[in-house]
Amino acid sequence: MAEVRNAQVTWTGDLLTGGGTIDYVSSGVFSRMPVSWAARTGPHNGKTSPEELLAAAHGACFSMAFSARLAKNGTPATKLTVKAEVTFDNASGGWKVTTSRITVVGDVPGIDLETFRTIAADAKENCPISIALKGNVELVVDASLAA
Repeated sequence: MAEVRNAQVTWTGDLLTGGGTIDYVSSGVFSRMPVSWAARTGPHNGKTSPEELLAAAHGACFSMAFSARLAKNGTPATKLTVKAEVTFDNASGGWKVTTSRITVVGDVPGIDLETFRTIAADAKENCPISIALKGNVELVVDASLAA
């Protein structure tokens, strides 16, 4: 059975001087998060953006996919520290999401760096958020093991 999640957003005014809030999400874990065009294309000033939320979604999705693959390999992670950076750029004449870069540092007993990176690349290509972005956004993963 499919799961459906939702968010309710209110926007007032025009794009450049207006603003909005993410009023509600179906889980209820956050609400009343302010958004604006200025915060999206410049300093955030305490406001979020669709790209920041996309980074959170991609980082969480990758973490789950990578964790599952490491366990299937017989090398479950003790800890994965994942940072996702989504780039929103106007370089080609129109604003668009250009890149989602994931940096992961893993504490994974019994695995070598090459295998860790191979499994990370597979998770990057095949987590559901990556699949949704593929073909539109450059996907990058930088994987290393904790010292």
